[in-house]
Amino acid sequence: MAGKPKLHYTKGRGKMESIRWLLAAAGVEFEEEFIETKEDLEKLRNDGVLLFQQVPMVEIDGMRMVQTRAILSYIAAKYNLYGKDLKERALIDMYVEGTTDLMGMIMYLPFQPADTKEKNLALIIERATTRYFPVYEKALKDHGQDYLVGNKLSWADVHLLEAILMAEECKPDVLSAFPLLQAFKGRISNIPTIKKFLQPGSQRKPPTDEKFVAVVRKIFNI
Repeated sequence: MAGKPKLHYTKGRGKMESIRWLLAAAGVEFEEEFIETKEDLEKLRNDGVLLFQQVPMVEIDGMRMVQTRAILSYIAAKYNLYGKDLKERALIDMYVEGTTDLMGMIMYLPFQPADTKEKNLALIIERATTRYFPVYEKALKDHGQDYLVGNKLSWADVHLLEAILMAEECKPDVLSAFPLLQAFKGRISNIPTIKKFLQPGSQRKPPTDEKFVAVVRKIFNI
């Protein structure tokens, strides 16, 4: 199991995308083994490599890691993206949990019935602009630094950039009232490892479309 981390998931964003982002930001090359059919998933389950019968699963450092949060915190700690002490780590955790809540809403939007999509999209924009983005705008304003925690790139910054780009796919001008977040987006996007991940041809996955929704429903029986 040595060598590059190997990611086991569908050929789309889902819960694995934040893991791809964090590895890419850390400059870590990784391989992907895609689950494309129900049989692929069943094989992993039958082989006993999924602790809770679920993906994402990442093979890294001789482990088969499951549970998104556990995988992300391991990568963040391993690659020095998790603050310098417990207080910074706690702050990073709070920021990450907030962006995860917002990203979850966006992630599940394509899977919702057509007649509720407009209402749910409006709720996403409302939450992004009144509950989540004001927190990060204020944090950047209060400490006047380039990054959210400890004036050093952390998991919180990578996660927030991913959330911002997802929100902009829902509403391109979603950051119009947040000048510091606009500047933050520009800064973090230009970090060489992240800039590379944002280029066409990288392992970043496209937004979820109806075709992919159908594939996911088939694989996971939903």
